[in-house]
Amino acid sequence: MLIDTHCHLSHERYASDLPDVLNRAASAGVGGVVSIASTLDDAADLRRLLTHLPEAVGMDGPPRCRVARTAGVHPHHAAEVAADLRPRLLDELARDPRPVAVGECGLDFHYDFAPPQAQRAAFQLQIEVAAETGLPLVVHCREAEAEMMPMVKEAGASGVRGVLHCFPGDMDLLETAMEAGWMVSFTGLVTFRSFDGLDAVRRVPDDRYMLETDGPYMAPAPHRGKRNEPAFVPRIRDRVAELRGQSAEAVASTTTANARAFFPELGF
Repeated sequence: MLIDTHCHLSHERYASDLPDVLNRAASAGVGGVVSIASTLDDAADLRRLLTHLPEAVGMDGPPRCRVARTAGVHPHHAAEVAADLRPRLLDELARDPRPVAVGECGLDFHYDFAPPQAQRAAFQLQIEVAAETGLPLVVHCREAEAEMMPMVKEAGASGVRGVLHCFPGDMDLLETAMEAGWMVSFTGLVTFRSFDGLDAVRRVPDDRYMLETDGPYMAPAPHRGKRNEPAFVPRIRDRVAELRGQSAEAVASTTTANARAFFPELGF
């Protein structure tokens, strides 16, 4: 069994065929997906989606590919966050089906969608909420490694667990994450010829990494340019196994165990 630890199933690109997407995932050996929220409205949409998902997929009994959700605010939307972010986020985290993590949150200085100060404030608040609730963090970092590292270090020292999703391979950030007790997760980036994070894939300890698609974005080769989806996780697994000199079965077993340990509320 494989787990896609980061996919955006509420994205409009899945609206027309989500049951088929999940059935293809199950056929590919993907037994679970963590669907990631980008805003609090998105988290609420995921809550409603999960409430109706088994019926929508048309399955008799437990779904073959189960889905969990998160709740949080992506750095792109940090400037939109009102002063009541904390109570609204805590309220969403308490609603059923309950989220398994806080996020996607973090820092992104590649785009100019939100001022850095707003991003830092929203990220820090979500770190505090994670500490308060005991939930792990799903963290986005793009071209913000220098600012991210001290925040990861401080969060880890306070007992907050996190995963740096779609890890690009920065070795200083990897070392900081490992020292903080955090995880990293790898996407279809590992299949790109331009990917320069091969050392990170090879050097991360067995118990500190997971797999994800980040669908519908960033489909792995040979699917580049197409919509990404959970059924493509095996392609990422195979490339990681090749780079680490391990069997595909070993990588699947390791990353599934890691996902279950990182998301203790996962339930699959």
